[in-house]
Amino acid sequence: MNDLDLTLAVGRYAITEGLLNGTVAPRGVRLRPFAMPSPERHWRMLRHQEFDVCELSLAGYSKVFAREPDKWAAIPVFPHRRFRHGYVFISARSAVHSPEELTGAAIGLRTWGTTAGLWMRGILQDEHGVDLRGVRWVTEHLESAGAPPSGYSIERMPDGGNLRTMLLDGELQAVIYPERIHGADIQPIFPDAAAAERAYARRTGLFPIMHLVAVRRELVAQHPWLANELVTAFEEAKRAALRLTANPRWLPLAWGEQALDEQGGIIGADPWRYGLEENLPELRTAMRYSYEQGLVDRAIEPADLFWPSTRDRPPTYAAAR
Repeated sequence: MNDLDLTLAVGRYAITEGLLNGTVAPRGVRLRPFAMPSPERHWRMLRHQEFDVCELSLAGYSKVFAREPDKWAAIPVFPHRRFRHGYVFISARSAVHSPEELTGAAIGLRTWGTTAGLWMRGILQDEHGVDLRGVRWVTEHLESAGAPPSGYSIERMPDGGNLRTMLLDGELQAVIYPERIHGADIQPIFPDAAAAERAYARRTGLFPIMHLVAVRRELVAQHPWLANELVTAFEEAKRAALRLTANPRWLPLAWGEQALDEQGGIIGADPWRYGLEENLPELRTAMRYSYEQGLVDRAIEPADLFWPSTRDRPPTYAAAR
């Protein structure tokens, strides 16, 4: 049997590097990997379905799944997770000083449908009492899939506008953005975002999932072995990265071991865990937010997102491990 030729589009992370450099590959598959940043990768997949296997925004995939459940298949592999408290920005001159003051504010977003925005809006609502329908939301770009939801005040910023400039000019009271916005006059709304994130993790047990992995549905239907072989390969690449990270000679951080110990004490030895059961709390929360915030028009059970054969784990010889 000839190996399948498949394209793979993922971000370049330590836990995906083995797949990108060819040291790890799924059995029966010859990969042609593409490393690319999230905005380009998601746009090309959501708009043009360019890849066979693709790391994709959890929110973006969920929106497509709600409308066209048979379009793609997903596997419970989550290459990117991130706490988002440090990505809510205010002007240093702002009259707003705490997240509790954001009801009634104008808040900038990249788009309504980013997973970063989905999680942080939900956290502001759940943890800080912000009425999301009482905010004027201003987006930088049009949605990649579908139209903005009704029931919320959402508008696109004027042509030629800039969220950073609008924030500094007082047209926006805050901006939620997927990456850091730097500048002497811009600061996070949480003065110690890392402490807020640690407290959130301890209180909720959640490490927010940003991305999953989508696969062309016809491929996993035609080749029943493929979905689990992909999961296994992603797991192998991740394990290789975690072994390196645990080596203080490899990790270029003076206190890397201490940072890993602290992280393990809060979110576990393998916070980048894959699998459906292992991630149900995060997935249920994200699906609740997707429904509440109008990204999807019905409640989605997390298990329904994933190809059936990947919803549980194959057995192993546990005593031999």
